[in-house]
Amino acid sequence: MNAHEVSYTERFKERIRQEWTDAANVAAWRKWHPQFDVWGRAVTETIVQVAQVNPGMRVLDLASGTGEPALTLARAVGPGGHVTATDLGPGMIAVAEENARRSGSTNMSFQQADAHALPFPDQTFDRVTCRFGVMFFADYGQALRESYRVLKEGGRIALVAWGPFEQPLFVSTLGVLMKHIEMPPPEPGAPNPFTFSQAGTLSAALQGAGYQQVREEARTLSLSWPGSVEQMWEWFQEVSAPFRRLLDGLEAQRRDQVVREVHAAIRPYYDGRQVNFPGVVVLASGER
Repeated sequence: MNAHEVSYTERFKERIRQEWTDAANVAAWRKWHPQFDVWGRAVTETIVQVAQVNPGMRVLDLASGTGEPALTLARAVGPGGHVTATDLGPGMIAVAEENARRSGSTNMSFQQADAHALPFPDQTFDRVTCRFGVMFFADYGQALRESYRVLKEGGRIALVAWGPFEQPLFVSTLGVLMKHIEMPPPEPGAPNPFTFSQAGTLSAALQGAGYQQVREEARTLSLSWPGSVEQMWEWFQEVSAPFRRLLDGLEAQRRDQVVREVHAAIRPYYDGRQVNFPGVVVLASGER
């Protein structure tokens, strides 16, 4: 990697760090954790299944956010196992630890960690997992090589990333916003939610990091938000760090128009109790 590429990567890392670790973002994730836990339950259960977790295993969860799937993994490995939850900033890890105490989990540890330079010895873990985090790694090749390094021989990695933009969750929210804002073209190589939306890209990244028996599939899962249309949009805009600044920059009248249009776009998915989106995700796994 030449000096230009290094500076590029460091700039992307700093951008992600600023977006995801600032106090307002952490506060929003703390506020909405109970609903987000329900909303992402099908995704959490799926990644635990793909990881093939068994009692007694040691698991490393990357980009744990407010605690999932690490909390569910802790139940899966049982009292004889252990889960290490990590995140880029101390704020999110503090929230995850709060949620672990609340749930009574005692077989977990929490550590601030950069996925590109993991602070763990070689071959420490039986499993590595990451739910909706791999897309935001500034140098995902380096991060996946690091995950490979800390896996034991025969260990397994399981990843979940977003599928294409063209699905109800994004079309009814960001799609509406994009009609009112001229979005700047993405910088080449910059991390974004849809980095691995094209079939085969995530599996290719795993293979490039040395993984064997790599498998990838697109799967449609149920994303059910336990609340009203208005609450769902409030959550989405508060926790969507890369897009929050775009919303904040709108003049009041235009912002009100966006809100009305987003509510109208979401409402067909509301059943009177919750908002039910079919969510397309990419699942990938590999073995060391």
